[in-house]
Amino acid sequence: MNKKIIIYADNSATTRMHNEVFDAMVPYLKENYGNASSIYSLGREAALTIKQARKDIAECINAEENEIFFTSGGSESDNWALKSGVLLTPNKNHIVTSAIEHHAVLHTVQSLVKKGFSASYVGVDNFGLVSTESVIAAINNKTSIVSIMMANNEIGTIEPIAKIAKVCREKGVLFHTDAVQAVGHIKVDVKELGIDMLSLSAHKFRGPKGVGALFIKKGINLPVFIEGGAQENSMRAGTENVAGIFGMAKALKIATNNLKINTNKILKLRNRLMENILKFDNTRLTGHPEKRLPGSASFCFEGVEGESMILDLNMHGICASSGSACTSKSLEASHVLLAIGLPHEIAHGSLRITLSEENTEKEIDYIISVLKSIIDRLRLMSPLWEKIIKKAVYH
Repeated sequence: MNKKIIIYADNSATTRMHNEVFDAMVPYLKENYGNASSIYSLGREAALTIKQARKDIAECINAEENEIFFTSGGSESDNWALKSGVLLTPNKNHIVTSAIEHHAVLHTVQSLVKKGFSASYVGVDNFGLVSTESVIAAINNKTSIVSIMMANNEIGTIEPIAKIAKVCREKGVLFHTDAVQAVGHIKVDVKELGIDMLSLSAHKFRGPKGVGALFIKKGINLPVFIEGGAQENSMRAGTENVAGIFGMAKALKIATNNLKINTNKILKLRNRLMENILKFDNTRLTGHPEKRLPGSASFCFEGVEGESMILDLNMHGICASSGSACTSKSLEASHVLLAIGLPHEIAHGSLRITLSEENTEKEIDYIISVLKSIIDRLRLMSPLWEKIIKKAVYH
């Protein structure tokens, strides 16, 4: 029997679609179902809907309408930026990225390396911050593109993107940022930040799944990514997901218009959660204590295995995650936690709780109470915890 979800606290994995977004999408799935490439009125209406959505999304990130290209989501946007970006400079074959990127970036870079490109993976500090100095040191005269995420999906750390973009501009190197976790949750201004390309995904800010976008700065003429029709200025063929595109624009407008109100509410909830969980014995916060996404709270608990925590929380009606959703089925320690210097045995005890404006204080207090009892119980059964206790007594 499926247990009803009581508390959803895994908003970095995906978000519940906003009611207004769902209602706004329905007509484009039923009555206004035309193909935007058709010249009759039903098709023209679809084309106009896409045009308005492109304009709305551009306004939300301070881009130009013709700089927004629709995709199936963040992973495709990352693939497009990197695989096409490296082709702009045939005499250069070096890529710079960070050790804590989403696998959509890391695996894409690895696939390019197999094709003859070289790559440098800059490290991070204990908070997960990429330094501009490390990026400068990694760039050489063969570097074609740098890709550093705006905010990390596991630990929530927000990177100094404006500074990194400035370095790339000065070096004459293309700069891409995976902003999938950031857009809709913090202010994102592509002109102010000096970004060349940016990836975003609708389902991270209460829009539909399966639709995203890639911002490509005017003047950057990427090669065609998907051959076929003339959609997306002949760069990315395929019949447009009109309902999804419209829903994404609607969701981003709602998120952007309510950013300040939502941020204030979420910060209070997150700070309450963090303050109380960090009172647990042998518990540490992962990610930067201040430079982090408003709803992101991530921890490691010594002597506890992450998957057991998640299953126990689920039994109590709480949805959270251990690491990212994309790697939650893997028994390997998170590459992000290892990159910030945590040993394997501690990295395996990770918990990511990510909140939205829909969460309440009552839910936060329930999470704290349930989590404390779960950790206490798991530690009683843990041989590792027994060793930790003995070591502490001995010292």
